[in-house]
Amino acid sequence: MAAPVLRRGCRGRLWALACVDGGSCHGRGAPTGSPSNRIRGQSSVAQQPLHTAQKPRKGEHNWAAVVGLEIHAQISSNSKLFSGSQVRFSAPPNSLVSFFDASLPGTLPVLNRRCVEAAVMTGLALNCHINKKSLFDRKHYFYADLPAGYQITQQRLPIAVNGSLTYGVSAGKERGQVIPKTVRVKQIQLEQDSGKSLHDDLRSQTLIDLNRAGVGLLEVVLEPDLSCGEEAATAVRELQLILQTLGTSQANMAEGQLRVDANISVHHPGEPLGVRTEVKNLNSIRFLAKAIDYEIQRQINELENGGEILNETRSFHEKLGCTVSMRDKELLLMAKYQYISGAG
Repeated sequence: MAAPVLRRGCRGRLWALACVDGGSCHGRGAPTGSPSNRIRGQSSVAQQPLHTAQKPRKGEHNWAAVVGLEIHAQISSNSKLFSGSQVRFSAPPNSLVSFFDASLPGTLPVLNRRCVEAAVMTGLALNCHINKKSLFDRKHYFYADLPAGYQITQQRLPIAVNGSLTYGVSAGKERGQVIPKTVRVKQIQLEQDSGKSLHDDLRSQTLIDLNRAGVGLLEVVLEPDLSCGEEAATAVRELQLILQTLGTSQANMAEGQLRVDANISVHHPGEPLGVRTEVKNLNSIRFLAKAIDYEIQRQINELENGGEILNETRSFHEKLGCTVSMRDKELLLMAKYQYISGAG
C-alpha cells in the first residue's frame, strides 16, 4: 500500500503532501558518532523515514516550514573563558583542568580578554550592535559533566545583538544562478562549554572528561528566517568561513568546534506558527541539511494523519537518516532553567 510522504520545496518555502511507496527506518539507541557528541537522555525508536515524491497531486496541502538555528563555535584562544587552563584537542583525559574548572570551593573566575575581543570582532562582521555593557548569568541545571551545577552564559544582556548574515542559495535549472538571502542574527553571547561524557555501553557506565569544561564558546542565535535544510546548511557554511577568516574560531566540525541546534516547525501559510521541535548537536553541515529536511517532512506527515507535534528535543541518527526523540522539552520548561544575573 502506498505510504504518505512529502515533496519538499525549499526555494518556494512550500512543502506539499503526496503519496508514493514508502520504506522504514528501524533501530534504537542514541545517534552514532563520537561519544563527545552524544546528546543527553535516552532515545526512542526511530520513526519511519519519508521519501521525496516526484510530482504533486491534485488536492495537495501546502505547508510552510520555519527554521531557526543556535550555533556554538569554540573560540580560538590558548586558555579557557574564566581560567588559565590550556585549550588543546585530544589531550589526555582530565589533564587540562584547573581548580576553577573543577568547581572547587573558593575559586573565582577571571575573564579571558581574548574571548571578549573574538566576540566583538564576530559581532562587527555580522553587522551587530555591540553592547557597551553586557552581563553574565548563571544557568542552573544538573548534569554530571557540569561540576558547578550551572553554566556561565549571557542570557539577558549579551555582548552583541541585532545583526545579519548574508548567504547565497543556488537556483535555476542547472543551479548556476545564486540568489542572495539574509538571515537576521538575534544575538551573540559568550558562554562556557561543558565537560564531555564518555558513554561505555559495554560496561554500562559513563566516564567524565573535564578538559573541555570552561572552554569559551560563541553562541550565535539566528532568527527563524530559514525554510529548509539547504538554506540552513548554506548559512552555517557562510558563518563558518567568516569565523575562520577572522580567526575567532577554527570552526572545525570534525573536532567539535562548531555545533548546531536547529529549531523547526511547520504551519499552513497565513496561519499561526506550529509547535517546534529542537534537533540538538548537529556536527556536520551535510547532516544538518538532512536532519532539518527529514524533521519537516516528519512533522507534516504527523499532522496530515491527525497527530500532534510535541515540543521535544530530538537528535539525528546518522546511519538511519532520521530524527529520534531524546527527551520531553516541556518537562524541562516546567522545571525551567534558573538564571541568576551577575555571575562572578
